[in-house]
Amino acid sequence: MAAPKRGLGKGLSALIPAKAPAAPAAAAVHPEGVERHLRVADIRPNKFQPRHAFRDEALAELMQSIREKGVIEPVIVRRVGGGYELIAGERRLRAVQRLGLPQIPAIVRQATDQEALELALIENIQRENLNPMEEARGYERLQKEFLLTQDGLARKVGKERSTVANSLRLLMLPVPVQKLLEDDKLTAGHARAILMITDPARQISAAREIVAKGYSVREAEALARGESGRGSAPRSSAKKARNLDQYLSTIQGELQRALGTRVRLIVQGKEKGKIEIEYYSNHDFERILKKLDIKL
Repeated sequence: MAAPKRGLGKGLSALIPAKAPAAPAAAAVHPEGVERHLRVADIRPNKFQPRHAFRDEALAELMQSIREKGVIEPVIVRRVGGGYELIAGERRLRAVQRLGLPQIPAIVRQATDQEALELALIENIQRENLNPMEEARGYERLQKEFLLTQDGLARKVGKERSTVANSLRLLMLPVPVQKLLEDDKLTAGHARAILMITDPARQISAAREIVAKGYSVREAEALARGESGRGSAPRSSAKKARNLDQYLSTIQGELQRALGTRVRLIVQGKEKGKIEIEYYSNHDFERILKKLDIKL
């Protein structure tokens, strides 16, 4: 399960001037770490937001949920000048703005620029909100702006070094292949298979074939092995792999719908594997336990 998010560190006094921009009215000051309702007009967007694609359909679903139940989880902000800057919760803020609501629940925290970028990136990754290229560029930005090694970067975002390294490798793909990843026509697993091919033109050709024929990751790997001269898997094996992927995907989707959170089924052998269930707060953890009828 995903670990609860850690608290943030020191404030911004050394990085951001205290002078407030001109505004009709100054934002009210609230204690750190306490949930409050802030004026939406006082919150500016997160300049470190790693996510660039916001789907209208998903945003519409969130707006409907907020109409019915309100904003269940507060956004996280930091003080900047005479107002606040969003750290985490971009979709919630956008939905509230579109609904024309005057206030939003928020938690005010101190955060350096590095911490603000870290938290925005981590929140999106944990919620699976980023497409593979946004995630890779987020890692790259964090690494370059704050001079982190891959080991240091992996520790910061709570991921295995190999996971971060594989994500950064996606930046080596040709632009047309990256675009397919951005459009969710390819998964990161497909992309890793394509990286087995060294020639950029053949990478593009393979990517287009994978999309056109709807290959599973295992079928993409078989294609890539053939393209790279290592031979391809028998057609029957590829078909069996595809059927297994579809079955597991269906079960995984049902578990996610039942628990209301991200669930991953990971095959680790012929008859074994593991199930990962993510939670994003103590409240969310307790909600999942109730769904599983677990009483403490």
